[in-house]
Amino acid sequence: MAVPTELHGGSVKETAAEKESRVLEPGAAPFGNFPHYSRFHPPEQRLRLLPPELLRQLFPESPENGPILGLDVGCNSGDLSVALYKHFLSLPDGKTCSDASREFRLLCCDIDPVLVKRAEKECPFPDALTFITLDFMNQRTRKVLLSSFLSQFGRSVFDIGFCMSITMWIHLNHGDHGLWEFLAHLSSLCRYLLVEPQPWKCYRAAARRLRKLGLHDFDHFHSLTIRGDMPNQIVQILTQDHGMELICCFGNTSWDRSLLLFRAKQTIETHPIPESLIEKGKEKNRLSFQKQ
Repeated sequence: MAVPTELHGGSVKETAAEKESRVLEPGAAPFGNFPHYSRFHPPEQRLRLLPPELLRQLFPESPENGPILGLDVGCNSGDLSVALYKHFLSLPDGKTCSDASREFRLLCCDIDPVLVKRAEKECPFPDALTFITLDFMNQRTRKVLLSSFLSQFGRSVFDIGFCMSITMWIHLNHGDHGLWEFLAHLSSLCRYLLVEPQPWKCYRAAARRLRKLGLHDFDHFHSLTIRGDMPNQIVQILTQDHGMELICCFGNTSWDRSLLLFRAKQTIETHPIPESLIEKGKEKNRLSFQKQ
């Protein structure tokens, strides 16, 4: 959503140029809904870390059992969503595949209707990617919209969820319990979950940018007790509280964010981990687990 007017500092009227300059500032998007996110965090930085065959490794039985169903939370204007889709289906630039929607269907949601509208307009795979406006923390709306999508395929959960640089915005706007609930909802909705947590330095930078722009600070920033090594904190919450297992760390992007793949523990016996991921997953030992 656009920045609420009550967050603006001062009472002096802005010119159109001043308003545009302020809105384009990263700090002016307190929900992470940057208008041009991919300009400073290009999709290619994530894609180079992710094996193109990942979905085929995780779900070798598809498409016989129907398409792989993915959920992208906080999709922004869809640039990364489209890039992930093309990457995992090995589709060259400028090429579409008429059978692609039978292999992989992706539901993409964002809190900002303007960004969602842009994503819908520019998406080259309208039959395979669905974009919806959704505040994921609104339980009733979330249940209605996600269930409606899943019911089209006779499913109750998604095969894989993508949570790319979203955890910090949930945490800052909804506090410690909000982050815990957010991860609980995701883990109950997805068999696998790919998470890119923001490190704590990003929290400080986001708060600093708000202050610099004369906007109110995040309500929960100073009261957060979950802080410090945020990738480890996310790992602890998902593995200790929400029944997931960390199976692979794909490394870090150039802006120092880890890509972590989790799996719901109830799928362990029926869905063995591919050997290639077991080997790559040894990198997770680089994470030093610490008890809260």
